[in-house]
Amino acid sequence: MELRVLNYFLVIAREENITKAAQILHISQPTLSRQLMQLEEEFGVKLFTRSNHNIILTEQGMLLRRRAQELVSLAEKTKRELNEKEELSGEITIGSGELMAFSHLAKIISEFQKKHPLVLFDIYSGNADSIKDRIDRGLIDVSLLLAPVDIGKYDFLEMPGEEQWGVFVSEQHPLAHQSCITPSELINEKIVMTKRTIVQNAIAGWFDEDYEKLNIIETYNLMGNAALMVQQDVGIAIGLKRNCSYDGVRFLPMNPPLTGKTFLVWKKNQMEAHTLSAFLEFAKKYSK
Repeated sequence: MELRVLNYFLVIAREENITKAAQILHISQPTLSRQLMQLEEEFGVKLFTRSNHNIILTEQGMLLRRRAQELVSLAEKTKRELNEKEELSGEITIGSGELMAFSHLAKIISEFQKKHPLVLFDIYSGNADSIKDRIDRGLIDVSLLLAPVDIGKYDFLEMPGEEQWGVFVSEQHPLAHQSCITPSELINEKIVMTKRTIVQNAIAGWFDEDYEKLNIIETYNLMGNAALMVQQDVGIAIGLKRNCSYDGVRFLPMNPPLTGKTFLVWKKNQMEAHTLSAFLEFAKKYSK
């Protein structure tokens, strides 16, 4: 399995047409078709189903596309790191959820780029589980993670400040005029809850014995979508305070407060590229 052939496969999967893919790749259609057949023979599975006008990925083909994209991205990243010159350049991939601490990280990135304008940053946004998976597989260099989180296998830098938990309510809701929210006030409400089990456990600790009484009607991965449900008065969403606001929605902090620290993490015992190492040292000094 060659990276060149995986690139061919990805173009075919994107275009869903051998002729168009061959034109983009500047190779003949018979050559491309032969490469695809050899790839299917190598794996012993059908990767596409063919019709008169296009080709569609099979279930096995969709799995290969996902893995091929990861392999090609990792190969390109490795090539950039190996070709770094004395003047800092290259790309650093950063993962982050919807966290207030990203404002501090953005300042670090801005100041670092003033000193090293040839360094590019690729920001990957997602929930903590997807980000941890990508950093473990080497697809992300460094990431912001919110406690509670197992950081034992990472090196880390504690970020200043704390993330604040609260609820998002419609401005039309009777609770919207309050300055904060208590556990007992949520017992009879429809609750939109974060999907992550480790975070649910922390929230359950805040509610104590009342947690079992909650009417959880939905779960979410990203707060933006949960806020849209609040806008439609579907329920009250429990989530983190944001750097942004939503029309018709108010944030009420929890009382007693529920907060969490945020950490900038990277894999332990890895050979860091020169550019990444310089950025991490810069971040440590900037955050003192």
